[in-house]
Amino acid sequence: METKPKRPGAAVELIAVPAGRITLSDRRTRRSWPVALEPYRLAAVPVTQALYAQVTGDRPSAADGDRLPVESVSWWDAVRFCNALSALEDLAPAYRIRHEGAPGDGPEGEDVAWDTSADGYRLPTEAEWEHACRAGTTGPHHGPLDDVAWYRDNAGERNHEVGGRQPNPWGFHDMLGNVWDWCWDRYDPEVYGCYRVLRGGGWFDEHWSCRASARRRSHPAFRVDDVGFRVARSVPS
Repeated sequence: METKPKRPGAAVELIAVPAGRITLSDRRTRRSWPVALEPYRLAAVPVTQALYAQVTGDRPSAADGDRLPVESVSWWDAVRFCNALSALEDLAPAYRIRHEGAPGDGPEGEDVAWDTSADGYRLPTEAEWEHACRAGTTGPHHGPLDDVAWYRDNAGERNHEVGGRQPNPWGFHDMLGNVWDWCWDRYDPEVYGCYRVLRGGGWFDEHWSCRASARRRSHPAFRVDDVGFRVARSVPS
């Protein structure tokens, strides 16, 4: 039987993250809730402009540089990127985008479902994001903020190449500062509807927004120059 040759993929460094338990919290509602996590893999750095262009053919960012994090991308852009990268590597896409005319939060009424059994690329959940960001630490930052993050006090009002600050204990760069990361989750469906979670803080943010527990929300079609994303993959059970 002839075997189909595997197409060349894009270079994505993923770090294996162990199973664990994280307690999420929200300052607005003063609520906290525990989440148990299975092992997964998460990108060491945010998606760069070079990788985004390689996969999609587009360069949407306000700044220009191959090693700069891609920004000015919506949650929907990130979802489509994940599926495109999965297709490039012959992996099962994590997301099923439906075009049934039913009410949804995407363009032209599109909606999306996550196939949790798929081995393709996806966005991390916010619990996965915070678990990886903390990397076993318990404070608001995994190190002195000036050493680990580009933020308002040291970024010079611009974003910077990924990997330029010190990594956390598990090897992740730019979890805090540089660009916010889109996550899979809806922020608070009963109050904010389709709004999705953003984590990590960006280059224009004050120190209090660049904390492991800080949550922000935005419409999934929103694009701005301090919001990007990083990719994850599930570990087969």
